[in-house]
Amino acid sequence: MKLLGFNFLVFLIFAPLLAFAQVNVSGEVYDASNTKGLASVEIYNEFGAKLAVTNAEGAYTFTSLEAKLNLVFFKYGYTAVKSVVLLNGTKLATILLEPSAEQLSEVEIVAVKQKLFSIKRLKDVEGTAIYAGKKTEVILIDNLMANLASNNARQIYSQIVGLNIYQNDDAGLQLNIGGRGLDPNRTSNFNTRQNNYDISADVLGYPESYYAPPAESLSEIQIIRGAASLQYGTQFGGLVNFKTKAPSRFKPLEVVLRNTLGSNGLYTNFTSFSGTQKKLSYYAYINYKKGDGFRPNSEFESKNIFSHFEYAFSPKTKVEVELTYLTYLAQQAGGLNDAMFSTSPYQSVRSRNWFQVDWLLYNAKITHEFSEKTTFSFNFFGLNASRDAIGFRTNRVDQIDSFEERDLIRGKFRNFGFEPRILHAYNFLGKKAKLLLGAKFYKANNSNEQGPGSNGSDANFGFETAKYIDYQAQSSYDYPNLNTAFFGEQIIYLKDNFSVTPGFRMEYIKTESIGYYKNVNLDAAGNVLLNETIPSMETRKRAFVLLGIGTSYKPNKQLEVYNNISQNYRSVTFADISIVNPAFVINPNITDEKGYNLDFGIRGIFNKTVLYDLSVFGLFYNNRIGFVQKAFPDGNVKSERGNVGSATIYGLESLVDFNLIKLFDIDYKHGVSLFVNTSLIDSKYNASEINGITGKKVEFVPRVNLKTGFKFAYKDFSSSIQYTYMSEQFTDASNSVDSNLSGVIGMLPSYDVLDLAFSYKYKKFKIETGINNMLNSAYFTRRATGYPGPGIIPSPPRNSYLTLELKF
Repeated sequence: MKLLGFNFLVFLIFAPLLAFAQVNVSGEVYDASNTKGLASVEIYNEFGAKLAVTNAEGAYTFTSLEAKLNLVFFKYGYTAVKSVVLLNGTKLATILLEPSAEQLSEVEIVAVKQKLFSIKRLKDVEGTAIYAGKKTEVILIDNLMANLASNNARQIYSQIVGLNIYQNDDAGLQLNIGGRGLDPNRTSNFNTRQNNYDISADVLGYPESYYAPPAESLSEIQIIRGAASLQYGTQFGGLVNFKTKAPSRFKPLEVVLRNTLGSNGLYTNFTSFSGTQKKLSYYAYINYKKGDGFRPNSEFESKNIFSHFEYAFSPKTKVEVELTYLTYLAQQAGGLNDAMFSTSPYQSVRSRNWFQVDWLLYNAKITHEFSEKTTFSFNFFGLNASRDAIGFRTNRVDQIDSFEERDLIRGKFRNFGFEPRILHAYNFLGKKAKLLLGAKFYKANNSNEQGPGSNGSDANFGFETAKYIDYQAQSSYDYPNLNTAFFGEQIIYLKDNFSVTPGFRMEYIKTESIGYYKNVNLDAAGNVLLNETIPSMETRKRAFVLLGIGTSYKPNKQLEVYNNISQNYRSVTFADISIVNPAFVINPNITDEKGYNLDFGIRGIFNKTVLYDLSVFGLFYNNRIGFVQKAFPDGNVKSERGNVGSATIYGLESLVDFNLIKLFDIDYKHGVSLFVNTSLIDSKYNASEINGITGKKVEFVPRVNLKTGFKFAYKDFSSSIQYTYMSEQFTDASNSVDSNLSGVIGMLPSYDVLDLAFSYKYKKFKIETGINNMLNSAYFTRRATGYPGPGIIPSPPRNSYLTLELKF
């Protein structure tokens, strides 16, 4: 009832926009060969939104708020017509369509293309950003066949080469992707952004993303590999940018309602509101999720609200404001060791573990075009958030819960920043060139507390330090971090089809850790022998320059040869230096990681039939942070997290997507495509001061990473089948095959998964359904070192979903 009440409140806020003036537009479309009215002609605007469809006599009608329209008239078997019209009256001139043997025209509009390719590349320049010579991948959400309601990453990112994905969440509350030997945990090795501003907890001190926007709200997911370090930040993985849907440009109010029912008590609701009135446009949504989870003790409830407003002061100046709020509470079923997983993969021996997130993001952006050659943008963004975790967790994950006090960790994140950019076009040696200059200021004041929580079973996130003064994991830290950067890239076209893009990034990083921790010693009977508070203060300052250069050669429209080399840097996070974890210890000398990425490849679309991207890459690490098994003076052998050594990761990545419609000249009422996404990767530690590490394989590097899928469509019906295979991979630098008692280290076995998806659209309604993990494979992709473990976190068994969408 609360959700229905909120939906009604939001509707009341936006309903008055319905009263704004609209223009009724009408016209006719005829066959140019016989001057008869054409039925089922689709009329689109320049943004790809369908405005109307002609009736049996070729007539159409729609409403608009604009005085000028860029229209496309499209029908299978005819050459599409693009027309710019001024709405001086409500009656448009008659449109004539020519019959054509070539079923699709050259008109560049997404809506009139068969939705077979679900991925594209970024242009050399978009907005105030340069992408020339970089390995870029863009997921087109509307073209996907996937379980969007649950943010199923295995399906959504199926055509992004080389990604390694943690698959342990059946609701998509968090995104966990890595790749090329990068730990997928909360996508912490990527710079994660929403509409080009940061959304992680702390870009440098704690770059983990507890918030990921619902896929149902997105138009694109943009991924730029390691070369993004110069423009967006120093992370080895690169950039992941979630681009939300644009406001409807031709309606004062457009509403999309999506309700999903799924296995294990899953229910989700996604409701969006969108529209434009004169110079003001908006897009807003509410997303609600709840479910029981596929394991005992894994219920969850999530609420996410988003609003975007933009106002165009003039054709050259636009202001945008966004606000995002997420809150969710999830019970954590805990981790398993290998024996427990083998016996019963979905069991849970933890009933008192809980996790809570409260996330508030805000952003204001102004874009101004000084001239046709110079564009400026300024982004101001901030975060006010918290994440709390409480539970009974020991090094022995099979230990029965003693129902004593629980371990509680509370983190608060308060940060803000701004990023100005200016892009200028000019002539250089008689050829066009573009220069990008930008800066970033980022200030964070975060805190983290660890200590005893209650001995109850509920989601109580309050400390009880007075009651449990002998608790051995008490600590409290503040992290006042500061980061300033100045960066630049420029495209120099030596020829019209050959460009060179050098770039740099100057960084200043200051991270501080101010607080204390408790040192408590007990005797065999549990009596306190020592209880002392040890103050801790640490300041780390770094200033350095990252360099990079890329090239792009386009001999024709079907082929591009690109390469890029860029330096990377990743600072130690505060989780690396101040959180006590029973599953491992931290090396006190741990320090930052350095290295660089190299990409070389060819890509393009051949004869509108085959989309391809074939590349080789190298990732070169110094001071790589990881886990090793180490014997300590007390005789115990534990996992230690620290700088393991220098490492090299290299491989071949390929994506080939076949448009079988064009290839076999099938009736255009059908849609048939096949993609094959393959990564063949190898790795090794080149040098290490730790005995037994040199020559070992690097963690999180499967030799074979294969995803392939087949899509079939007929008119408004679509279906797909997807197969995923991942070979085994190590989780620690010692290359341990067998697990320990905690289940934290050991090999991740190979696995394969099969997914099915279907959809059918009828007028304003759309039905989506599917089965994930159809063969019911029992597998796991993660050995968690902390929450939601420690230990093995199983992946979901067979599950299904049914979504009903209404758009009006």
